[in-house]
Amino acid sequence: MKKNTYNYGRYKLVYSFTIWFLTCSQFIRFCFFIWQYDEVSWNVLDLIRTLLTGLFFDLGTVAYFSLPGIIYYSLMPDRWIGSVLDKVLIYFFTSLMLFILVFTFLAELTFWDEFKTRFNFIAVDYLIYTHEVLANIRESYPLGVLVSGVLLLSAAFLFVFHKNKTFQTSFNSKASLTVRISVLLPVIGAVLFYSFYINNNQAEWSPNRYNCEISKSGIYSFFAAFRNNQMKYAEFYTCIDNRKAFSIIKKKLAEPSSLYTGQGHSIHRKITVTSPSPANKNVVFILVESLSGSFLKEFANKENITPFLDSLAQKSIFFEELYATGTRTVRGMEAVTLCIPPTPGQSIVKRPENQNLYTVCSVFKSRGYDCSFFYGGDGYFDNMNAYFGGSGFTIYDRGRGSLLSDKINTVRHNISDQEVTFENAWGICDEDIYNKMLKTADKKHADRKPFFNFVMTTSNHRPYTYPSGKIDIPSGTGRQGAVKYTDYALKELLKKAKSRAWYHNTVFVIIADHCASSAGRNEIDAANYHIPAFIVNLDGYENQKIKKQCSQIDLFPTLFYLFQWNYESDFFGKNVLDPDFEQRAFVGTYRKLALMKKDRIMVLSDQKKQNFYHWVKQDNSLRPLEMDRSFLEETISWYQTADFLFTHKLLQ
Repeated sequence: MKKNTYNYGRYKLVYSFTIWFLTCSQFIRFCFFIWQYDEVSWNVLDLIRTLLTGLFFDLGTVAYFSLPGIIYYSLMPDRWIGSVLDKVLIYFFTSLMLFILVFTFLAELTFWDEFKTRFNFIAVDYLIYTHEVLANIRESYPLGVLVSGVLLLSAAFLFVFHKNKTFQTSFNSKASLTVRISVLLPVIGAVLFYSFYINNNQAEWSPNRYNCEISKSGIYSFFAAFRNNQMKYAEFYTCIDNRKAFSIIKKKLAEPSSLYTGQGHSIHRKITVTSPSPANKNVVFILVESLSGSFLKEFANKENITPFLDSLAQKSIFFEELYATGTRTVRGMEAVTLCIPPTPGQSIVKRPENQNLYTVCSVFKSRGYDCSFFYGGDGYFDNMNAYFGGSGFTIYDRGRGSLLSDKINTVRHNISDQEVTFENAWGICDEDIYNKMLKTADKKHADRKPFFNFVMTTSNHRPYTYPSGKIDIPSGTGRQGAVKYTDYALKELLKKAKSRAWYHNTVFVIIADHCASSAGRNEIDAANYHIPAFIVNLDGYENQKIKKQCSQIDLFPTLFYLFQWNYESDFFGKNVLDPDFEQRAFVGTYRKLALMKKDRIMVLSDQKKQNFYHWVKQDNSLRPLEMDRSFLEETISWYQTADFLFTHKLLQ
């Protein structure tokens, strides 16, 4: 074929790629619409705006992806066009790009299946912890079929490009300097425009969260999350004067039993009781993976998948209206150990400079306790070992060779193969981690040391696999089975513990880290933060059901009151059993921060936005309310002071 002279044929591949990408992306968008059929807004104008907004962000994605190829086409001398080198480079990188994008489109579908959202900071985190993520994918999905499917689809699309003579035209077309500039400059301009003037949050135009998520482009959202993984409160959120904020919070935290000892921007205080107890009860604390309140019969579930926990609710101090602070394990860890509202961006557990903070471990250590952290996977995941080791815990985990910093003064024990009966992508089964904890507790008791054992479970997590023959639901068949096995393992733990000499002097605290799903149509899905919590085997107190609305951050301050301990506190949590306790809960995502008071919710968003709602619990909907300035200032104060204390190293 004779080479054409100076036309746009050289760029036909870019044009074809753009049309292909936009078509696939809109197809994925329609899949999400069908997936959330009952949740999205099907109003014609909303539908059109969702698709057009999505198209706008898809064009930005195409601009970024096309730029390297357009630079190549624009700089390649005419005499090299159609050469062997030119053909090899174009065929190779086109094939590679198609494979990556087809894989990404399929990954978006699986990500949506689990999180009901576009790629976000979770997807960014997953790039770091490749062992757990790849093992989870391998155990959850038919990986061979998926990879084969990606290869076949990529080959099919390449064949379509070939049949349309896309490659042939590119190899046989020259481009004048004018043509090259007329293509290159607009694309560079588009990339600069999207880089400096477009924020991924601008896709969030609707009160329906699903419409907002579908409006986004998955790849664009991924890189936006990568850029904004750390968020400075003062830069992104509405602020008030720090003196006013601390004044408000000090009034909220004031109790007859507390005395402020810190000056200025501080909440440090001494908590005293009338008759302090010298007793040091052992504490076994279980942070249960993804245990939604909605799984319990106590909260109207009819599947009978938590028979033990339902029975435990009748013979413990049971929190009926307790809410998680976030949607990820590290948020739950942050809440229960630091007793602090969630801060924007990453959890403190994953941030730099998070060692030697004043945590609940500090309180236990001040009374001579031995504090240990147990995790059935590698504690390198989510920075757990660095955080807990830096907070004074001894580490017991399933290490794979990852090393702790020399700056962290702790001892790490590896859980050996001989102690494992079942293991999946995320770690050993709950029974195995409990057995390790029991063995360690026996040793501490023999050494006459009171112990605080913090156990993080893993079994209630995709791929939902667990030892066979334990329950009546086959392993690997879904969430219900994993929940029921989690319940079974807890029953076995308590049964075994009762035979130990230390049991009569030990309190068991059980709470979820977060719900199994936090997604919903609203910007904050309040019902999907509701979790159960139990204080078990505490002598001297009658079993009761606490009906007050409260937060994960209140659990340990309440426990310390029940122990009748005097202690130092930098905690934002309070004793729920105080007659004057003001009911409230803190819930958030990595970008949204909310204060909930019964059925009223104030939501702070980045870009310094605020929304005030009435929460209708019956249908879990949010109805806009007229702004309440006092409520807004209180909400700002909780989050602003929490962020200030951490970022200024005043929690150490």
